[in-house]
Amino acid sequence: MLIPAIDLMGGRIVQLVQGETLRIASDDFDYWIERFQPYPLVQLIDLDAAKGQGNNRALIARIARELPVQVGGGVRTAGEAEALIALGVRRVIFGSALFPSTGVDTALAREIAEAIGLEQFYASIDTKGGRVAIRGWREETRLTPDEAIRALEPFCGGFLYTHVDTEGTLQGFPLGVARRLRALTARRLIVAGGIRDQAEIDALDGLRVDAVAGMAVYTGLIAT
Repeated sequence: MLIPAIDLMGGRIVQLVQGETLRIASDDFDYWIERFQPYPLVQLIDLDAAKGQGNNRALIARIARELPVQVGGGVRTAGEAEALIALGVRRVIFGSALFPSTGVDTALAREIAEAIGLEQFYASIDTKGGRVAIRGWREETRLTPDEAIRALEPFCGGFLYTHVDTEGTLQGFPLGVARRLRALTARRLIVAGGIRDQAEIDALDGLRVDAVAGMAVYTGLIAT
């Protein structure tokens, strides 16, 4: 399944290369909301909140009223997750908050699952150079994605894995990584990072892996 991505920064829809270089920016929300209406799920990430530089919560509330969305970026507490669910968000994605310096915060994961339900809680596993990256991908931990998935599987309904090394590059997602991750967990698995065409999405679907695409959608390589 294709899940189109809406990344928010500075009140605009953006696409970045590896989370740093701005490639695309748009403030035509009505256009993209209409384009994404046919999809069963759209991913909405608040990049400002992820980097601790404010938030786009008002835009999230607006989009959640019009599209079925899973939302991430800077969500740190079970209370924040409950507030997003109250806005109509279908799933809440947690990333950095789950990975303190001590490793994996399974106590927080359990609290989130109890607050909003396991199926509405997804854990974000973002990696650079094979290690989990946090705080808007600006810091790297010692954790491997395999370790993070094993620790969090009892508490969440699924995982969003972003391969930061290829994010926004249109170089393709490494299918070998998708196969390895699929073998690690029985939970739903969504991957992102460099996805470039429908054939790749079909290949991932054959592995029972959903695909998030941003750059390829906004540049017209994948039709919506």
